[in-house]
Amino acid sequence: MAGNVSELTDKSFEEKVLKSSKPVLVDFWAVWCQPCKAIAPIVEELSNEFAGKVDFYKFDTDPMPHKPIAGQYGVRGIPTLLLFKDGKVAGTLVGAHPKAKIAELLSKAAG
Repeated sequence: MAGNVSELTDKSFEEKVLKSSKPVLVDFWAVWCQPCKAIAPIVEELSNEFAGKVDFYKFDTDPMPHKPIAGQYGVRGIPTLLLFKDGKVAGTLVGAHPKAKIAELLSKAAG
C-alpha cells in the first residue's frame, strides 16, 4: 500500500487494531469492488491528513482466512469503514461516502 495505509491480515488484526493506543480506521474491501476503488484515494488522502492521530489499514475480505474477522464485526457489504478506539468499534460507514463524511467520523475519534 502506498502512503500511510497498510495491509492488515487476520494475524495482525488484534495487535494493530484492538491493542492500538490510538484510533484505527479499517477499510474492508476487495479487489473486484468498484466502490472500494472509488474511495481508496480518499482514504489515502485522509491518512496523510490524520497522520500521527489515526492509523489506517486496508483489510481484503476475499481470502478465506479473513472472512471470520469480517463476519465478527458484521461486515456484510463493502466497502465498510470501521473506526476502532480503545479496541472497540467507535463508528461505521458502509458504502462509498464523500471525503467530508469520512473526515467527520475520524475527527470525532482523533479529538
